[in-house]
Amino acid sequence: MPSQVATPVFRVDKFAVPAAALSAFLARVKWVDRVLAEMPGCRQNLVLTQAGEASSEFNVTTIVEWESAEAMSAAKARVRWRYAEEGFDPAAFMRRVGVRADLGEYGPA
Repeated sequence: MPSQVATPVFRVDKFAVPAAALSAFLARVKWVDRVLAEMPGCRQNLVLTQAGEASSEFNVTTIVEWESAEAMSAAKARVRWRYAEEGFDPAAFMRRVGVRADLGEYGPA
């Protein structure tokens, strides 16, 4: 019986970040980046930036490729646990600094 090959999944998060919050926001993104890089099943993790339409705003996009939905689910649980451990509320942080988010999970077309 042939072994099943897991279908990769991608987490793509897009953020509109006010220039004044960019440094603090990227520090948090880099923290998450380090945590995810340690997780089994993380194939690649990219952080991209682009100046937005308004010079006072930046677009930040994160793309993480996971070897399977199970690997991504385990990583999400681990990140939530780490947030709780340090008392960090990502939604409150983004509201406080004025970040707008579009978060999604994607698969190969």
